[in-house]
Amino acid sequence: MDQKALKSMLKAIDGYKKEVVRVQTELCKIPALGPESDGEGEVKKAEYLKTYLKTLGFKDIKQYNAPDKRVPCGYRPNIVALLPGQVSSPRVWIMTHMDVVPPGDLSMWTGDPWKVRVKGDKIFGRGCEDNQQGMVSSLLAAKAFKETGVKPYLPYGLILVADEETGNQLGVGYLLKNHKNLFKKNDLIIIPDAGDPKGTMIEVAEKSILWIKVTTKGKQTHGSTPEKGINAHKAAAFMITRLESLYKKFRKKDKLFDPPISTFEPTKKEANVPNVNTIPGDDVVYFDCRVLPDYKLADVVKVVRDVARETTKRYKVKISLEIPQKETAAPPTAPDAPVAVAIGRAIKDLRKKKPKPMGIGGGTVAKYFREKGFPCAVWATQDEVAHTPDEYSRLSATIADAKVFAHIALQEL
Repeated sequence: MDQKALKSMLKAIDGYKKEVVRVQTELCKIPALGPESDGEGEVKKAEYLKTYLKTLGFKDIKQYNAPDKRVPCGYRPNIVALLPGQVSSPRVWIMTHMDVVPPGDLSMWTGDPWKVRVKGDKIFGRGCEDNQQGMVSSLLAAKAFKETGVKPYLPYGLILVADEETGNQLGVGYLLKNHKNLFKKNDLIIIPDAGDPKGTMIEVAEKSILWIKVTTKGKQTHGSTPEKGINAHKAAAFMITRLESLYKKFRKKDKLFDPPISTFEPTKKEANVPNVNTIPGDDVVYFDCRVLPDYKLADVVKVVRDVARETTKRYKVKISLEIPQKETAAPPTAPDAPVAVAIGRAIKDLRKKKPKPMGIGGGTVAKYFREKGFPCAVWATQDEVAHTPDEYSRLSATIADAKVFAHIALQEL
C-alpha cells in the first residue's frame, strides 16, 4: 500500500466533520418512504445523491429503475457509481439503501425527526444511522480521493438502492435479477447496515429465520367447571414446554455465531379471555426460531407438527400451525474471504484492534448477494439504534468508517 497516499487520505477525511453534518442534514430533509408507508419512494433522494456524486468526481453513474406503479414517478431508483482504480479488478462496492422507515409516535422524539440535531458526537434524525451513516462514510472516502488527487488502487464503487426497508425486491433484488452482470464474483462487496460500537464485528453469516403461529382450539367454560370444557390455554402451555425439546434435537454448535446454537423461543401471546374465571377455548402463541445453516427448516417444522399431534391427542384440542416468516439462510461468506480479510486488515492498521468475523441471528440484505454466489460482508461502527425514536449516528464513527473504506480501496490485493 502507498502509505503516503493513505496518510493524505486520512488527513483529508479528518477535515470532513462539517461535511458530515451538512450532508446528513440534506438527506434527512427528504423522507424517502416507500408506498407501504404512504410515501413517494426514493426518487427525490436519488436526485440529490446523483448531483452530489458528480461533485465527487464520479463520471460513471448509472440509474436502474425498478417499475412501481404505486409511486408518482412510476419507479424506484437504484444508483450505481464507480471511480476507476489503478487496476481494473477486483472492485470495491459499498452498498447502502436510500429508503427509511416512518418516525412512528412523534411524542417519543425530542425534536423533529426530519430535521437534524447535533449534540456532541451524535447526529439525531430519522435515517441518520439507518442507513445514512454508512452512506455518508462511503461518500466521504470518494470525496477524499477527488480532493487529494489520490487514485484508488482498486476501483471504488457505490451502490445506492431502494426498497430495503420493505422487502428489497425493487432494490438489490431487482439489480441482481435484472443486472447481475454489474458484479463479479471476486468483487469486495461491503454492506455498512449493521455492526457494533467498536467496529470489530464483521458479519459473514446469518441463521435461518422461522416464525411459527400456533392456534389452539378447545371449548370455553366457567372456571369452576373445567370438566365441561377443554382448556386451550393449558394445552398450549404443554406444547410450549414440550417444544423445549427442539434445543436437544438441533443441538449443534458453531462458534462463528453468538449465541453459537440454534434458538427456539416462545414469544408473542395473543389475549384469550378477558376475565380470570373463564377457561379459554382459544389460545394463540408464537415461536421465533433462529436456526444454524446446518439444519433444514422443514425438519424443524416436522418436529413442531409431531408435538402438535401429541398435544392434540392428550388434551383433545385442535391445533393449527401457520408460518408467518420463513427465511432460509444463504451460504455464509468464509471468514477468510477476501472481503473479510480486507476489512480486517483496515481495522488492524487503523484502529489497532482485532477484527472478529461472526454470524448473527438476524437477517440482512447480504443474503441476496450470497444466494447469487457473491461473497459479501456486513460491517459498520454503529450503536444499533435504527428505527428507534431519536435515532442517531455518531460523527466520529462516520469519519472512522470512511477511513476504513479508503484504506480498503488502497489495498494492493
